[in-house]
Amino acid sequence: MDYANLISGGHPQALPEDRPLMNSRVLGMVNFGPVFQKPVLEEGSPFLSLRMTSADEKGFVEQWTAGPAQASVSGDLVYAHDGEYLFCAAEIPASERCRNLTRETYLAAFELMDELGYPRLFRMWNYIPRLNEDNADGLEIYRDFCAGRSEAFELYGRRRHLPMPAATGIGAQGGNIAFFFLSCRSGRVTFLENPRQMPAYTYPRQYGPRSPSFARATCVQHDALGVLNLYISGTASIIGHETVHRSDLMRQCDVTLENISLLIGRDNLIRHGIETPADLTLRDVDFIKVYVRHAEDIPAVRRRCREAFAPHANIQFLNVDICRSDLLVEIEGIITVPLRADGTQDGAGLKPRWLVHEETSDQ
Repeated sequence: MDYANLISGGHPQALPEDRPLMNSRVLGMVNFGPVFQKPVLEEGSPFLSLRMTSADEKGFVEQWTAGPAQASVSGDLVYAHDGEYLFCAAEIPASERCRNLTRETYLAAFELMDELGYPRLFRMWNYIPRLNEDNADGLEIYRDFCAGRSEAFELYGRRRHLPMPAATGIGAQGGNIAFFFLSCRSGRVTFLENPRQMPAYTYPRQYGPRSPSFARATCVQHDALGVLNLYISGTASIIGHETVHRSDLMRQCDVTLENISLLIGRDNLIRHGIETPADLTLRDVDFIKVYVRHAEDIPAVRRRCREAFAPHANIQFLNVDICRSDLLVEIEGIITVPLRADGTQDGAGLKPRWLVHEETSDQ
């Protein structure tokens, strides 16, 4: 695939969508670049292009590899699965109010999980242009989205229990609302909360008619492989349910990093029944996306993150709006932990590969 063309704004050529496609080892690809394109099948795999940069900013493709996988389309859902993992992406078309379309698209995704037999939803990403602006009724678009998402979880939950997964709900520089998610067939899945943060799904009504629907992290443990993956949700400067240090960029950044440290710390993992051979710290986090509201703040945030995370960590910085208008930075990441005493493992679980055009590399 011509990744340089995709990053610079080229469109992929969609493949036929009326039959399953086999033998690709790629579950899905997401382009973080200057152009939005709804999900399609490209070279036998789901492909979604998000407008997350300007034409002269850095871009990258996130590739989720497992397989061999079978890919197909069901209505607005483009997906691939390999017998253990399901990747699915969808667009929510533009409308004056997104609540109903969000609810219906989410419900279709949940039903697809059921139909294909991947009931363990563990990670979701939601990209919402203009998320701090108001919809036609004067309700913030992010809150409108959260209402539809919450209704989908509630309606589906009447038939089958579905815990809240780790998730990110973040802005985009244009295009339509889009999301993608990962679910699995087996593996031991644990949903984590942070001891100094109120669970997001219990937030008071001051944050909208329905609370956000996500856990602070998800742990997926594969004992047979000797590995666990810890997927950290988008994390910000929130203690309890309140934003702290509203106008102080660096203090927000520090609280965000502290929140991640507490979330992945030994005490919190044990509280959730998770044991690891060694303590986890920020130096173990990889595939880190840092969302920064103001472009001029990125250099300072980059310096702080480079200090906090390991030198070899993959980090990308994206200039987009954040779910609350008083939040200036949000951070997510993934940790892969070998479980055996000798450090050996028979697989890495599911983690991405980032493909960055050399002219736009931030590594």
